[in-house]
Amino acid sequence: MFLKKLTILNFKNYSEAELQFSNRINCLVGNNGEGKTNILDAIHYLSFCKSFFNPIDSQNILHDAPFFLVQGTYDVKGKEEEIYCGLKRNQKKQFKRNKKEYQRLADHIGLLPLVMISPADAELITGGSESRRRFMDSVIAQYDKEYLDSLINYNKALAHRNALLKHFNDSGRFDKESIELWDMQLIDFGNKAYEKRREFINHFIPIFQKYYELISGGREQVGIEYVSHLNDASFQDILEKSLPKDRVMEYTMVGIHKDDLGFTLNGYPLKKYASQGQQKSFLIALKLAQFDFIKNIKQLTPILLLDDIYDKLDDLRVKQLMELVCSNNFGQLFITDTHLTRLPELFKAANSDFKVFNIINGTVIINTNNPTFP
Repeated sequence: MFLKKLTILNFKNYSEAELQFSNRINCLVGNNGEGKTNILDAIHYLSFCKSFFNPIDSQNILHDAPFFLVQGTYDVKGKEEEIYCGLKRNQKKQFKRNKKEYQRLADHIGLLPLVMISPADAELITGGSESRRRFMDSVIAQYDKEYLDSLINYNKALAHRNALLKHFNDSGRFDKESIELWDMQLIDFGNKAYEKRREFINHFIPIFQKYYELISGGREQVGIEYVSHLNDASFQDILEKSLPKDRVMEYTMVGIHKDDLGFTLNGYPLKKYASQGQQKSFLIALKLAQFDFIKNIKQLTPILLLDDIYDKLDDLRVKQLMELVCSNNFGQLFITDTHLTRLPELFKAANSDFKVFNIINGTVIINTNNPTFP
């Protein structure tokens, strides 16, 4: 699978751009703030129906423009797919596949598998548990529609239960039967999602450890632990036990919406004991393992987006990473860099097919001084 053409209008700092891509390696080079990452984000939109960086769609419209449009033409196993995303101010976002509009955006997730590696991934280590749950969800949802549906229904039931808990406190009246109705839905959908997460992590860990060893040269041992209330007791039991606290706090304090991942380096918490380079290597290994996992389970090679890969990595780790992603195993790549010649020289030396785009203040210029391949 690969993206053949991208068209954007009034998206972030681009008034208009049309790009024809190589089906292997695409280098986006330019100074900071010129719009390299915005191209990656437009590609991310077409796979996930949303921005990687900004969840508020209207804030991705260029200045005072009335709308934005992102459109891509893909080759998926030899079949052409046309994907359209458009948003007018104060209107509902439109998402279409081959000119037919989706009724549910969730139905599109997984059609165009994609993995993005970005400096923003540091949130997986430094941020709260929500970031790490989102990581699990973003992987599983790309290959398991039942999981995504369970998660959506769980969150709806959770919102209703929390609203009911608040109502009880406001009214001074408690109705156990009403809360138990939502408990039944939380238990049903929550158990399904929990089992999917547990199964995913068990298969994911050895793949992740393999990639970390390749990037680091085998100098450290890393681990991932799936942390969940459901590891120790049934969901029904923990809901019943937590109910008195839930009533005081006016929200549900236990469940899969509190799940987390514990990251370790040589047996110690990664956040406290790892250097910036080790943390960056950990994050890249996570994402490459995500790529490998999705590719194997869907039998379709995801698109890989690498944003500012030289950030906080030493030369050895960069070299090892580039050797990995230059292999045919990784399909189509999009890579950004502030250095104008570093990536082209690297891929030229490796005899890799690549295309270079100079990005200057929201304008795309094909670099004719380097080999390009259609």
